[in-house]
Amino acid sequence: MFYAIIGTLIGVVVGLLLPITYSPTYALYVSVAILACLDSVFGGVRANLEDKFDVKIFISGFFGNAILAAFLAYIGDRLGVPLYYAAIFTFGSRLFENFATIRRLLLFKNKEKQ
Repeated sequence: MFYAIIGTLIGVVVGLLLPITYSPTYALYVSVAILACLDSVFGGVRANLEDKFDVKIFISGFFGNAILAAFLAYIGDRLGVPLYYAAIFTFGSRLFENFATIRRLLLFKNKEKQ
């Protein structure tokens, strides 16, 4: 948990000090990749709460999902088909599912303590 907090703080500081921008042309690809990364983060938090966290699985899923989602959006853009909807639907539903599980796990742990 300590490493997650430190990593978050480092990310916020780097984001504030290095204002990196990208072309609006890539907004679709970046947004789908960010959604995929958020899915991986929520999955990692869930796995940690279930005592099943593995760093290799997290890192490979984080970058793999982001690259796959951006690539899917790119291919769809080239074909003229909105394939990014598949990534939005999949990662969005998994994100909400992981959040629901995290919430239940935290509520269950708090209930056990009382």
